[in-house]
Amino acid sequence: MVGFEIGAVPFNPDGWGPMDSSSPSPLSVPNHPSNVPFAPFSRSEKLGRIADWTRALSNPTRQGSNPANKNAADSAFDFSGDDSFATLAADEDSSFRLVDNAASKSHGHHGNRPKFNPRWRFNPHHHRSQLPQRRDEEVEAKKREAEKERARRDRLYHLNRSTNAGQRRESAVFKSSVDIQPEWNMLDQIPFSTFSKLSFSVPEPEDLLVCGGLEFYDRSYDRVTPKNERRLERFKNRNFFKVTTTDDPVIRRLANEDKATVFATDTILSTLMCAPRSVYSWDIVIQRVGNKLFFDKRDGSQLDLLSVHETSQEPLPDVKDDINSAYSLSVEAAYINQNFSQQVLVRDGNKVTFEEPNPFANEGEEVASVGYRYRRWKLDDDMYLVARCEVQSVVEVNNQRSFLTLNALNEFDPKYSGVDWRQKLETQRGAVLATELKNNANKLAKWTAQALLGSADMMKLGYVSRVHPRDHFNHVILAVVGYKPREFATQINLNTSNMWGIVKSIVDLCMKLNEGKYVLVKDPSKPQVRIYEVPPDAFENDYVEEPLPEEEQVQPPAEDAEGAEANGTTNDVEDKEITAEAVAA
Repeated sequence: MVGFEIGAVPFNPDGWGPMDSSSPSPLSVPNHPSNVPFAPFSRSEKLGRIADWTRALSNPTRQGSNPANKNAADSAFDFSGDDSFATLAADEDSSFRLVDNAASKSHGHHGNRPKFNPRWRFNPHHHRSQLPQRRDEEVEAKKREAEKERARRDRLYHLNRSTNAGQRRESAVFKSSVDIQPEWNMLDQIPFSTFSKLSFSVPEPEDLLVCGGLEFYDRSYDRVTPKNERRLERFKNRNFFKVTTTDDPVIRRLANEDKATVFATDTILSTLMCAPRSVYSWDIVIQRVGNKLFFDKRDGSQLDLLSVHETSQEPLPDVKDDINSAYSLSVEAAYINQNFSQQVLVRDGNKVTFEEPNPFANEGEEVASVGYRYRRWKLDDDMYLVARCEVQSVVEVNNQRSFLTLNALNEFDPKYSGVDWRQKLETQRGAVLATELKNNANKLAKWTAQALLGSADMMKLGYVSRVHPRDHFNHVILAVVGYKPREFATQINLNTSNMWGIVKSIVDLCMKLNEGKYVLVKDPSKPQVRIYEVPPDAFENDYVEEPLPEEEQVQPPAEDAEGAEANGTTNDVEDKEITAEAVAA
């Protein structure tokens, strides 16, 4: 068996490392030239010593010692400050020659640190240190980086916008639509979150009676554009009626005939159906008489007006005298809506009359074009609901008459919405409608619900804007667009089953109450409604606030000579007065 021999290991009694070459032969390193020191092959390799346990580690002034080094034992293997090879290093350094001895510019940072100026991120030259890639891989990598950067900016933008918008909206303080009296007894409060889970299907309604008269729609308004806008006219001689449920003689007659158990109007029903979308406070008076239930509104109620920018994140001015305050815009919107509904008609005396005339008009009185459809829905085996629904016009298509509802959206200042109708209506009508759906979600949903209740075949939406943002008397029609109610309801995510589920739940809750008078109030600051029991004589002598006279209202600023002359011809005091009938019954 072959043995394994261990060579002689020389012992150096004078220190560490191999013996000096001048030592006797038995202790010298074989095959080693004489007088050649043990030197590294390069400056980065320290082969002179393996470890030096004789160094003064506690001396912080010694070169190479590191006071911050927590492990002192490791310093025995550190030769960064060793000057054993200073002579060789000096010889190597002598072969170098400095080419540029100009003083380097100091910018207050390390020379190897990149300068993070605005152009650094998009500078293609700072990627030169990367490994070479194929051209298509470089393009894809740049696209991915650009997408990440864009997504990051969008995320920060929307986060800041939503946070600021929420703070702005929360800072607005809304008032209750009715003053809650101390003697009122709160019976229940219902959060809107419970309404979203409700669902109820009703069969097709039946018409019990149709009253009033309708004029035909003028189709030339479908071709109106911002370039050929039309001035909004005033119909001061036509009377508009906003009669509540119990003051309607037809509903009283139907109630005496026991035609139904629950009675209401389309305005009240649409308010209940779209309650989860509402922000402003509203109230509905409920009267339980025997086994019958009447849903009423107060005289001068907010239900007679139209909210503006109710669901917008930008709060409106809280000053009542401001022409852009919530109340002033509501009055202006109701005034615009009524005049628009009469202007887009063919006023040639040709009317479609129904079984009975307008039940609220006196003989010889000029009334607005409106048709009242008294319709009945079956809510339960022994429970029916009768509601008065309105349509504003009629049109003949293929010898068939179709009912229309006419409503107008109004623009008061493009700065609030961020979309200028005069520039966007022709090219980006969808963007304009989307903005209105965001800022006026409740109003558009209520209009759609009223069109569905009245079984209107088409709902016409007019886009009406001020002549000047500070002139709230003169307006122009920029466009008129028609929508089918069911398709529009699907577009705005309005579920008919959920609408009737809300009505059915409130009716069932009120039918359990004792006989008396109650009021359903939407909380001004929380998404919920409350039911109060009120005295029988409540709201009997309410003061109805009349609009300010023309002399006391804020006048638009005079632009120039031509503008002043144009406004002077149209700003007639008598024309600009909004009568009490136009705002409240």
